[in-house]
Amino acid sequence: MEEREDSITQKDSFAALRYKDFRAYLGMRFFFTFAYQMQAVVIGFYIYQLTKSAFSLGLVGLCEAIPAIGIALYGGYVADKSEKRKMLLSIFGVVLFASLTIFIITLKNIAPYIHAGWIVPIIYIMIFFNGVARAFYGPATFAIYAHSIPKELYPNGSTWSSSSFQVATILGPAAGGLIYGTYGITAVFVVILILLLISFVLVYLLRSYPPVYVPKESIWVSLKEGINFVFKSKMMIGAMSLDLFSVFFGGAVALLPVFAHDILKVGSEGLGIMRATSSLGAVLSMLVMTKFSPMNRPWRNLLIAVSGFGLSIVGFGLSKVFYLSLVFLFTEGAFDSISVIIRSTIMQLLTPDQMRGRVSAVNSMFIGSSNEIGAFESGTAATLLGTVPSVIFGGSMTLLIVSITYWKTRMLIPAKLADISTPTEKEM
Repeated sequence: MEEREDSITQKDSFAALRYKDFRAYLGMRFFFTFAYQMQAVVIGFYIYQLTKSAFSLGLVGLCEAIPAIGIALYGGYVADKSEKRKMLLSIFGVVLFASLTIFIITLKNIAPYIHAGWIVPIIYIMIFFNGVARAFYGPATFAIYAHSIPKELYPNGSTWSSSSFQVATILGPAAGGLIYGTYGITAVFVVILILLLISFVLVYLLRSYPPVYVPKESIWVSLKEGINFVFKSKMMIGAMSLDLFSVFFGGAVALLPVFAHDILKVGSEGLGIMRATSSLGAVLSMLVMTKFSPMNRPWRNLLIAVSGFGLSIVGFGLSKVFYLSLVFLFTEGAFDSISVIIRSTIMQLLTPDQMRGRVSAVNSMFIGSSNEIGAFESGTAATLLGTVPSVIFGGSMTLLIVSITYWKTRMLIPAKLADISTPTEKEM
């Protein structure tokens, strides 16, 4: 398996892009992520301008994380037994409704008729709806990706999928910050709605993905089966746990509006640049990984990458110079992208087709909402400790988590890609 994957990716770095279904999936995910990132950076800055509260920024993440975690397992169960394209159309419908509502309440002709105290709560409610949609989005797209390319191309496909995601996270925040600073929030949401509509249309280019799993047992037994599968795989549960706790403590992104507004004093345009710089580091790193795969020693490389992530967070917290802060954000994104490639490849290789929705749901509970939970932790820590001390504390805790994980998983460090090809080999 490892030799076959290496030979394919070395001869053709664009191997996964030769498949039509994968290209359609990539386009849909790109435009959706572009819109989502624009919305995230703009809502964060808008709410901070209204409230001047770091805790309010933390609540943004919490409002999305609660439904994303709370119904994630049910979302995975539904994804396993449903046709994926129809499921995505319903999901995008919810997201469009939430964005359209925020667009309406921020219109200059509408906002004066809405009580000022209701604007932020309404935004929180719409973010909650996005969290509900995300609980189903992750399992559905995880299954679509798995069937869009051959299994031996998963590492190459994961690199392109993550690169597309990161390019969108570069363009999204930068465009959002620039448009917001120049034309205001209403103009930003016009662009967001257009991008979501493009993504909605691209779903129709995907072929039908009928279920490969028809449940015969009760929903609780089915969900338990998916949970047990994840917890029996040491490498899978280790990768999920490492990401959950490192991002939980190292999630400084939620506090970027505070750094942009109060510490570095660079405004919404600077906020967009900071968000984009992290993603730029990720994209450039991923382009390198299309030629030089990090999967030769995946567990070793994962620990190194998360260590670099933690050190970058500490450096960013200590920096008082805008350009030096950009350097640390760049390296944070680069190291994070390496861990994303390794984690997603491990997940795809270890998961059987009939469990992809449920395993992805468990993954979402660990990883998919770690950013939002980390955002709440960062907002709370900043309120109690101060913004800069909370970021330094978070980066230090990430390094501690890596150290603990290293001592508990030393037996996995020598493992090669071939050793994790099936869930019954050395990772079990």
